Amino acid sequence: MSRPASIFVCQSCGAQTRQFFGRCSSCGSWNSLVEQTAPKHDGRRRRAPAEAAKAPVARRSTAMADLGDRPIQRLESGYPELDRVLGGGVVPGSLVLVGGDPGIGKSTLLLQSASVMANRLSVLYVSAEESAQQVKLRWLRLGGESEGLQLLAETDLELVLEELEALQPDVAIIDSIQALHDANLSSAPGSVAQVRECAASLQRLAKRQNTALLLVGHVTKEGLLAGPKVLEHLVDAVLTFEGDRFASHRLLRAVKNRFGATHELGVFEMQGQGLVEVNNPSELFLSGDEASGVATIVACEGTRPLVVDLQALVSTTSYASPRRTATGIAVNRLHQILAVLEKHMGLPLSRFDCYLAVAGGLDVEEPGADLGVAAAVVASYRDLILPAGTVLLGELGLGGQLRPVGQLELRLQEAVRLGFRRAVVPKGCGLGTGEASLNLELHEAGSITEALVLALGVNPADHDA
Repeated sequence: MSRPASIFVCQSCGAQTRQFFGRCSSCGSWNSLVEQTAPKHDGRRRRAPAEAAKAPVARRSTAMADLGDRPIQRLESGYPELDRVLGGGVVPGSLVLVGGDPGIGKSTLLLQSASVMANRLSVLYVSAEESAQQVKLRWLRLGGESEGLQLLAETDLELVLEELEALQPDVAIIDSIQALHDANLSSAPGSVAQVRECAASLQRLAKRQNTALLLVGHVTKEGLLAGPKVLEHLVDAVLTFEGDRFASHRLLRAVKNRFGATHELGVFEMQGQGLVEVNNPSELFLSGDEASGVATIVACEGTRPLVVDLQALVSTTSYASPRRTATGIAVNRLHQILAVLEKHMGLPLSRFDCYLAVAGGLDVEEPGADLGVAAAVVASYRDLILPAGTVLLGELGLGGQLRPVGQLELRLQEAVRLGFRRAVVPKGCGLGTGEASLNLELHEAGSITEALVLALGVNPADHDA
């Protein structure tokens, strides 16, 4: 009896090869190829559609104008922060994938939301990782009150689909997609084939009966969503739940959203009774310190402005090569800003160690924080304290010039709401100096030197360290 043919399948992207390689040639992942039995073929050639007898078929397409103008009624989750990230609520018939590190609070968030939605909607919670009693215990600890929430503890995909067809809920939560198992496939739960087929089957059912599905997804040790990349293409929205295990706040981001804006941010705080929404998230990222090396910016996450403190420390190095460390901002961005300060302001920063951190653990990726980073570094280098109530906004060019940032008026409105009365912004922002409508003292600068003179009140390049 001949040995069955085998193939090697990448657990990251689903690529197949007949030979084992240490690195996948498709996605570049190391040690991700797993041997599986190759599917059998009966050898019969299927007839092409052109060869088959053509029979008249009914037209299935619909003119766009015939669909009507009535907007889709979104389903509110009961948590405005979650609805904000989703674009206003859950769209019926959509698939939403929620990923995050183990223990970050994915199941807690969805169980709390399911409990609230069950007061007015038909909701099914499918637990593939915990028993029904375990879920009930957690539900009671979170203060669950709705008795209308339906619970199914099952890992078999066929039984889950049968329950969904029988109940036809408005919303269903699958916790998690990696734990479901299709008995028609020989591979283990969580494998590429299992995740792909389970997600595709759930998608077909969701579109057919207009049920909104929220899927919990695991992440790899690199922080990427586990399973094939096709899973992220299959779903309508991908949300990531982030947070420092040493801090209580959690950040919910929209990485992909077909029905709303991407990079929207929702902020929660983990407390004893579960996740609680943070109505004023800027307070989390303001240190309140009046010390040298602290500058305040307004970062935008999607359409949400956040007032954030940047903290810098510049000290004489004891190494041959100075150390540069950044937390919350890309270290390469810090290198670029330090080079601009040294080139155009004559500051000998190459002889100093530089440490930079964003208060509250937020990751700031936008270039609009450049001026704040530069001001924090120079303030620490000169041991200066920036005037209270000042925010700094602007992108720094390699020639030392300041460039405008997007959504400037929205950022300034948030700063005014939190009590800031002075702002340094790039020239050409279109608001005008001393903008009266914002009740803000506005200063425009065209270069990094001019901006730092306005921010600090002195020219940092006038005297040497």
